[in-house]
Amino acid sequence: MNIRFLGACSEVGRSGVQVKLGEKSVLLDYGVMVDHEIGFPVHVSPKDLHGIVATHAHLDHSGLVPMFYVRSRLPVYGLEPTFALTQILVRDMIKLSGYYLPYEFMDLETMMEHSVNVPYRHPFEVGNGVVTLLNAGHIPGSSQALVEAEGRRIVYTSDFNLKATRLVGSADYNYGALDALIIESTYAKEDHPDRDESEKQLVAACNEIVEDGGTVLIPAFGVGRSQEIMCMLAAHNFKHSVYVDGMALVAINVLEEHASALADPQLFRSAVKKAEWVRNWHDRRRAVKGPGVIVSPAGMLKGGASVFYMESVARGRKNGIILVSYQVENSPGRVLLDEGKYMLHGKLEKVSAKVLKFDFSSHGGRGELLRCLESVDKRTKVFAVHGDEDSCAVLADWAKKQAGLESFVPKAGESYDV
Repeated sequence: MNIRFLGACSEVGRSGVQVKLGEKSVLLDYGVMVDHEIGFPVHVSPKDLHGIVATHAHLDHSGLVPMFYVRSRLPVYGLEPTFALTQILVRDMIKLSGYYLPYEFMDLETMMEHSVNVPYRHPFEVGNGVVTLLNAGHIPGSSQALVEAEGRRIVYTSDFNLKATRLVGSADYNYGALDALIIESTYAKEDHPDRDESEKQLVAACNEIVEDGGTVLIPAFGVGRSQEIMCMLAAHNFKHSVYVDGMALVAINVLEEHASALADPQLFRSAVKKAEWVRNWHDRRRAVKGPGVIVSPAGMLKGGASVFYMESVARGRKNGIILVSYQVENSPGRVLLDEGKYMLHGKLEKVSAKVLKFDFSSHGGRGELLRCLESVDKRTKVFAVHGDEDSCAVLADWAKKQAGLESFVPKAGESYDV
C-alpha cells in the first residue's frame, strides 16, 4: 500500500491523504488553509480516484472536496451530520471568498447528491480496498478512517479526541494490528486543563458577570463549539438568559435532525429549549442590553454577529468577553487576548470588559496522543501530521524513542510504502 501526503504536513490546514488501492486511490479529506488567503493541498486528478472519504465538516478537511464535482461524479463517504454541516460551512466560505475557489454553489450541490452516509464500524468497499469509519470524538459525525487492502491496515485519525465532551463521546481507538498510523499532532506539546473544572469556572464567571448586571459575549465557532457551550450552561443549570446567533442556529437545526450523533440528545434539546434565538437586528439590540450571555460566531472575532456585539460589550466595565475557541496568530481574538485591545469603529482601542479564556479543545492533548501511540503494535509506522513543525517533530520523536515505533514527519507531496 502506498500513502501520499497532500497537506497538513508540519502545518494545521489543507488536510489530504491519498492511499493507493490498485490502479486508483481513495482520498482521505481534501481541505483548505483558511488564513489571510486560502491555500490548497497538493493537486489530485479525479480520474486517479475510486472515491473520497470526508472525515468531518471543518473546512481544513472538507473545503476543497466540492472541486471534484465540477466534472467528475465520485462517491464521497462520511457519517452524517458531516455532509449537512459541510454544506453550511462551504456555502459560507463561497459567499465570503468565492473568487478564490475553483468551484461554485452548483458543484457543492452535486457533491451532496453523490454523498454516501455510512455508519461507524460498517466496512464498505472502495476500489480494491475496504474502508471502515471509526468514531473520532471531535465534532458530531466526525470519523477516523481505517483502510484495508493487499493485506495491509492503516488508520488516519484526522482530528480526534479520546476524552468525551458535552457534545460527543470519546474516540474509538480499538484499531487492532496496524501497519501504519497517520496521527494528528496539534497538541503534541501540551495537555488541556481538566474539562470539568474549566466548565465550572466558565459557568461561575458567567453567573458573576450577569448577576452584577453585565453582558457576557462568548464568541464561538458556529459548528460544534457554540452548541457545546449551550450544553455546558444547561448542564450546570444556568438560570439567566442565553442568546444564540448566526451560523450556530443553522447548525442547531442540523444537529436536531441528527441527534443520534450527540453524546446526550436530551441535554442538547434542553439547552436549545432554554436558549433565545436571535433572528434579526431587533433581537441583537435587545440581547446586548443584557444582562445575559450571548453565544455567537465567529470564534476568533474575525466576522459574523460577534463583531456587532463587540461594539457594545467591549466598552462596558461590567461586561465580559469569554474566548472558548482557538485563536490564530494575529487574529482579532488573539490580539484581544494578548493586548486587551480590539478594533472598534476603525480604531484599535483598549477593551474595558473583562477578558477570559477557557480551553475546550475538541482535539486530544499530549496525554491522549501518547496513549494512542502506546496502544498500537510495534510494527506500526507512525506519520505525524496536522501540527506545526515543532509539534509534528516532537510527536514523531516520542513515538520513536519512547514507544519504539518507526516514525516520520512527511512533507507535502511525499509518498511512503507500507
